[in-house]
Amino acid sequence: MNAVPQSLADLSFASALRPFDDDFSATDDFDAYHFADAVFENVSANGARFLECAFNGVRLEEASLRQSRFSDVWLHETRLVAADLAQTDWLDSWFVAAGIAGVQAYDAQWRRVVFQRCKFDSVNFRGAHFTEVVFDSCLLRDVDFSGAELDRVGFPDCRLEEVTFAKAECAQVDLRGAQLGISGGFDGLRGAVIDSGQLVDLAPALAAALGITVQDR
Repeated sequence: MNAVPQSLADLSFASALRPFDDDFSATDDFDAYHFADAVFENVSANGARFLECAFNGVRLEEASLRQSRFSDVWLHETRLVAADLAQTDWLDSWFVAAGIAGVQAYDAQWRRVVFQRCKFDSVNFRGAHFTEVVFDSCLLRDVDFSGAELDRVGFPDCRLEEVTFAKAECAQVDLRGAQLGISGGFDGLRGAVIDSGQLVDLAPALAAALGITVQDR
């Protein structure tokens, strides 16, 4: 995994950034903007384009960003609360120490994206596509990957709680090193890699999902 930018100065496009001091509805083309220490409530930027932007200490609450495109976007200590990210397209972007709660992100495309030290709570990733995505040291609670496609996705040092992979498709998905609190959809884990210790922990749930009764004589 390449180094993840931890500060604004680490961004290759930092010198080109300019403060955003406008209204979200004023444009649908956000190019080289720095959103800093601001709260945006009930804003709408559906179908917008974000290129080489930085969000630092921002709170987006009930924001509608459906079908928007994000490329080279950095979100640091940003909170996404009840936001609509359905059918969005993300490329070469980073979420660092972000909070993502009550978010609709179904049918979204995520390519070469890193989530580092993020907290997910009640997030809908149904039908989303993940390619070369890393969840690094994240907490994923009540996250729904049903029907999602995951290709070359890793979960190092993550904790999964009440996560489902029902009817998901996994290819080179590495779950080793994660705490697996998976609530359902074990069929969707075909193609994933786990270690022997995780298999022991998952065995009771796997047996129940397969209708196997484990009973000592």
